[in-house]
Amino acid sequence: MSDAPQHWAPRDPSAASATPGDGEGAAGSAPGKGKRKGRAKRPKRTGWRRLFPTWRMVLGTALVASLLLVGGFFAGYQLVGIPAANAGAEAQSNVYFYKDGTVLARDGEVNREKIRLSQVPATVRHAVLAAEDRDFYSQPAVDVKAMFRAGWNTVTGKGKQGGSTITQQYVKNYYLGQERTVVRKAKEFFIAIKLNREQSKDQIFEGYLNTSYFGRNAYGIQAAAQAYYGKNVEDLTTAEGAYLASLLNAPSAYDVVARPESRPAALARWNYVLDGMVKEGWLDPGERSATEFPVPGEAKPPNGLSGQRGYLVQAVEQYLTGNGIIDEKTLATGGHRITTTLDRKKQDAFVQAVEENVMAKRSGEREADEDVRVGGASIVPETGEVVAMYGGIDYTRQYVNNATRRDYQVGSTFKPFVFTAAVANGSTTQDGRGITPETYYDGTNKRTVQGPQGSTGYDPANEDDVDYGQITVRTATDKSVNSVYAQMAQDVGPEKVRETAVALGIPKTTPDLTASPSIALGPATASVLDLTEAYATLANHGRHGPYTLVDKVTKDGSEIELPDRKTEQTVPREAADTTTALLRSVVEGGTGSAAQAVGRPAVGKTGTAEEDKAAWFAGYTPDLATVVAVMGQDPDSGIQTPLYGAFGLARVNGGGIPAETWAAYTEAALRSSPAQEFDLRTAPGSDEPQAPGEGEAADADPSTPDGSATSPSSSTPAEPAPSAPAAPSTPPAPATPPSAPTTGTGTDGGTGTGTDPGTGDGDDSNGDGNGGSGHGLGEGFIEGVQGVRSTRDPAAVG
Repeated sequence: MSDAPQHWAPRDPSAASATPGDGEGAAGSAPGKGKRKGRAKRPKRTGWRRLFPTWRMVLGTALVASLLLVGGFFAGYQLVGIPAANAGAEAQSNVYFYKDGTVLARDGEVNREKIRLSQVPATVRHAVLAAEDRDFYSQPAVDVKAMFRAGWNTVTGKGKQGGSTITQQYVKNYYLGQERTVVRKAKEFFIAIKLNREQSKDQIFEGYLNTSYFGRNAYGIQAAAQAYYGKNVEDLTTAEGAYLASLLNAPSAYDVVARPESRPAALARWNYVLDGMVKEGWLDPGERSATEFPVPGEAKPPNGLSGQRGYLVQAVEQYLTGNGIIDEKTLATGGHRITTTLDRKKQDAFVQAVEENVMAKRSGEREADEDVRVGGASIVPETGEVVAMYGGIDYTRQYVNNATRRDYQVGSTFKPFVFTAAVANGSTTQDGRGITPETYYDGTNKRTVQGPQGSTGYDPANEDDVDYGQITVRTATDKSVNSVYAQMAQDVGPEKVRETAVALGIPKTTPDLTASPSIALGPATASVLDLTEAYATLANHGRHGPYTLVDKVTKDGSEIELPDRKTEQTVPREAADTTTALLRSVVEGGTGSAAQAVGRPAVGKTGTAEEDKAAWFAGYTPDLATVVAVMGQDPDSGIQTPLYGAFGLARVNGGGIPAETWAAYTEAALRSSPAQEFDLRTAPGSDEPQAPGEGEAADADPSTPDGSATSPSSSTPAEPAPSAPAAPSTPPAPATPPSAPTTGTGTDGGTGTGTDPGTGDGDDSNGDGNGGSGHGLGEGFIEGVQGVRSTRDPAAVG
């Protein structure tokens, strides 16, 4: 080939003369000529595709996020160091005040004793691992998935979440704090990673066991072993270690001694720990099946909480933690100044009333007196403030708070809730008569409750198996007649009765609050404080607000927010006020007449638990609602016991010592306040006398139990439904001459002498006149004054 420059002609002759920019479709160009070579221009995204990012955008965003995470990790790792132990590692005192600012108690004595990991038995270590972090020795220091879940739930306000490793929990306990913030979680993340590189797993586990809170003011496994079982950690059994490990999840909630009602939940957690040990190969299945639950001993709190102070502090702490105001572990670190709603003078008056009317009547020579326990609570109806509480003889001698425990039946103090439900729902009897205080019911002993489809098969006994025949609701309330109120509960609808009780303030989770006719007899085990809240709602004309024990909380000069004190009309005022009007006669001449000693307008209701294991009086004036309960419990075994023979009485009933204590306290608490009258708006027609339904007139006296004449109802009562026939009434016995008075048996065990012949309810009759169905309102119906208990249906609750 020649070395001379070569001249190549373009493939397209027209290209040599084309001007820049000429392209497809240029003027003078032939079709298909002048096309520019190269990549075609991407069409613009249109329509719905514009709503979604391209893969380049997604990839770029992911790359940037990854770089930020990696950079943030390295930056955080470099910036966050392992700090010194926090101040919370040495807990401060919490100071509790009465509402007037005087000091109530301090609880700052921290119980902590550090031990070496080698001192902890292998089974106890395995129990803790099974409860809190089974992969502790094999997994990293942090659980990233659980961290992000907990952080997200904190940001979105979903509350407390678990999932942290033992390393993270130790970092939180020893180096940081219990606050739940994103910043704290981030610090915990980096410190845990660094700590895991600088300390061995055994060192971290040892630190965790020494700093964890187990309840009863016990920090660390050694302090917990002493607090719950009175022994050193080296001597703990597998079962005991599993129980202590269970407490780490919720210390106070699983203390079966302080809170007997928590036993099912504690047992479930205990079984979870043991089953986990078997699953991990740390416990032989045969040994597991033979393991029994180790009930811990009574707590031995500091002497600074002796007397009532410990009960009050315990109740306040439960209120704070139960309402989410302060986390339990945060509260345990101390430093809080807590002003309660408790009134110092009223509190002193309650203690004095119990001392004079209960404790002073006990005798060391009577074995039954050793079983006596007392619980009490007092609430201002308008505000819901708890102004006084009696928890027991002494917090250092009896750890369980009798005012807040939920394991004793409330008995007949529940019956007013049945009547409230009847009025609130406009309920009628089986034969169509409206339920009012003057409505007649069949009070025959063991009368079978009738439903729309006939017999329900439930036939509760009256107290002392007394037959009353046809009596009004008012009389049935005064005398606490079980057969009447069981039928009334069926007429209203057991579920409606339950709903009304909850609306008044009885917790819906109360054990044995079952929607059946028996609900009327009070098998539910609400606490004294629960019952006081419900009666305070009645006193406040049906307006309910949850009780409060705390007026103000501060820490380091900052005030902690408390729940708003809101009340709402949960039952109609007419229903609540009609119930109040009904309960007047219980105090004026029924089983609660001992409460008249208060010396001002008051209403109330007596109650007796099954087998007389507790006696109650629940009552109120317009400005103060109070409940007093006397309970029986063996001091050694903790088993509930009947009160037979206590105070030298055959029986202890609500109208006796409980009502007397109530009156003494209420009189002293309100001594400086003027007496107030009840301002009632009762339901229309509630005071109008009624006649018995057809077929019942022959069994009823023409006069009401209180001696007032009856008048025919404005409307003829409907015939009873064929499917729900009324139970036969007890036929009247022959009249006894006036000169031969007879002795009868009162509702709650009292005896009286009747001089009124015939079968009606006579003014002068204090008992069962001539053995018939007449009953008076005198001493024969005051609970526990003179009565002797007779055999009755075990299911009956008076």
